[in-house]
Amino acid sequence: MIKILHLSDIHMGSGFTHGQIDPETGQNTRLQDFVKTLSKCIDRAIGRDSEPVDLVLFSGDAFPDATPPPYVQEAFAEQFRRLADAKIPTVLVVGNHDQHSQGSGGASLCIYRTLAVPGFIVGDTINTHKIATTNGEIQVITLPWLTNSILFTNQKTEGLSLAEVNQLLIENLEPVLESEIRKLDPEIPAVLVGHLMADRATFGAEKLLAVGKGFTIPVSLLTRKELEYVALGHVHKHQNLNPNNNPPIVYPGSIERVDFSEEKEDKGYVIVKVEKGRANWQFCPLSVRAFRTIKIDVSQQDDPHQAILDAIASHEIEDVVVRLIYKLRSEQLDLVEAASIHQALSSAHSHTIRAELFSQLTRPRLPEFNAGATLDPIEALSAYLTTKDDLQDIAPEMISAAKTLLGDSLLS
Repeated sequence: MIKILHLSDIHMGSGFTHGQIDPETGQNTRLQDFVKTLSKCIDRAIGRDSEPVDLVLFSGDAFPDATPPPYVQEAFAEQFRRLADAKIPTVLVVGNHDQHSQGSGGASLCIYRTLAVPGFIVGDTINTHKIATTNGEIQVITLPWLTNSILFTNQKTEGLSLAEVNQLLIENLEPVLESEIRKLDPEIPAVLVGHLMADRATFGAEKLLAVGKGFTIPVSLLTRKELEYVALGHVHKHQNLNPNNNPPIVYPGSIERVDFSEEKEDKGYVIVKVEKGRANWQFCPLSVRAFRTIKIDVSQQDDPHQAILDAIASHEIEDVVVRLIYKLRSEQLDLVEAASIHQALSSAHSHTIRAELFSQLTRPRLPEFNAGATLDPIEALSAYLTTKDDLQDIAPEMISAAKTLLGDSLLS
């Protein structure tokens, strides 16, 4: 039986706006959080408190983008080097955030292949790797984030809608994946590790944009009897897309909260025990820094300032990333003392405060229009987003994605 640690979506260097500078190290405290959490994963892999695993699968998105600052790359490398030192084979699949210019300029993770790090395999192509572990051989199919340059070598996609491009990608991917599966040795367990959006995945607000930014792969392509386990990355919410576990198709989710859209999600990694014909897996939660939204409507309060302070006092905020949102009437603005609210939030790790005027929030969700009039979809979306507090952080990106989708539909 081969023991595997599966982790994904580290995004080392994300969320600096939710941290502060540590005066002793000069580093952002959120970078320190990410390093600490990744260290816990590596500790488990090398067996600091239990038996070591035989193989580590990382299913993509090491950094927020393909050109992270050197000190962020170093923090990532210091942790993964511990796997090389422990002689634990490691597969690093390239995610969408790891690629330069949508796959046309290499990937940040390719440095590990260039440096010939012992035991490290970089999955930037669709390929099958036979890996010797301390408990036997295993076959690993790598499926990186798919781009036009990977599958559309001689086909033009200009003028096609997103749906048409997606269908063309699936048609091209199916025989390539089938070829890899047919090459598998039927006597040796096999897993697939990929960075992709699967059509049954559920995701939080931060992933609504994925529909407009990438391709969606049907789960049916991954549900193969030749595979014992499918290790996926890209979606930050942990889930198993194949409840009958034949094979398990698992997103472990991200290891740290990137923003408030992940406030209520558990974070962790997956331990898998694989043998031919079977895989047992377990999600292992990680203790990570909490995010907490304190939301209160004080528009009907005689003393809105005290109501806000009472709301803060009713929550545990020490060392928590806090977002305070309060609604009030314009005539109440002078009754709220910003300095004392900041003081009340001073025990938080970091905090942001957003005041919203009641008069702005009670307008119709959509613009008024007469019968027979044409409602501009971008205008309608913009009006809708003003009423959704939980989408404010990503509203500009949603509008941009909508414009891209509308542009695609006009070209089709």
